[in-house]
Amino acid sequence: MEPEILIVEDDAGISRLLKTILTEEGYRTAQAFSGTEAALYLERHEPGLILLDLMLPGMSGEAFLQFLREEKHSPVPVLILSAKNALRDRVSLLRMGADDYLTKPFEPEEVAARVLAALRRSGLAAGAKRKKRVLSYKNLRLDPELRKVTAAGQELSLTVREYEILLLLMRNPEKVYSRERLYEEVWQEGYYGADHTVNVHISNLRKKIKELDPAEEYIQSVYGIGFRLAKTADR
Repeated sequence: MEPEILIVEDDAGISRLLKTILTEEGYRTAQAFSGTEAALYLERHEPGLILLDLMLPGMSGEAFLQFLREEKHSPVPVLILSAKNALRDRVSLLRMGADDYLTKPFEPEEVAARVLAALRRSGLAAGAKRKKRVLSYKNLRLDPELRKVTAAGQELSLTVREYEILLLLMRNPEKVYSRERLYEEVWQEGYYGADHTVNVHISNLRKKIKELDPAEEYIQSVYGIGFRLAKTADR
């Protein structure tokens, strides 16, 4: 069975994003929104790894890390997530018992890579059953293994670029992508002001989805920045 990862983060949006990233990588997850809640969780569960924010209500991330190492004597790997980027902060936390340190804002790919690296070091990754999961958003379903997309139960016929754009957005549902970033990620080459190219592909992608599911909005324009998946009522 894949290891369970405990996400200790008080920001609900960031916590959801981390859960999405890890779930897509095949991990089980649990969430705590304060250091105290995380400490209570450890009384009944033993996660394979902890993602730990520092700025938590009640028991801070530093206090929780100290509790974990000095009172619980737990060897579970801890990956710190923090906006603090000073060398002294990173060194201090590594000396306190953190296994790795990742600064905010972070890239989903780096979170996944660092989690895997920490699990490998702890010997847990070898037993993890990694699997590709179907991505879901509203009435869209995207299967990365089959490269198949359906909207409202009907298969979408997409070009390679349209598929890659949609895959990127669905893998990172909270993230706003600039036109430059979308072009570099999807076309894998320098941007050079290719706004028109990105806009055309986004427009075509929207049109194809709308033909099959006209009642829903899927791709939202963020003025002056770029594009993201349209927010739903619970986001």
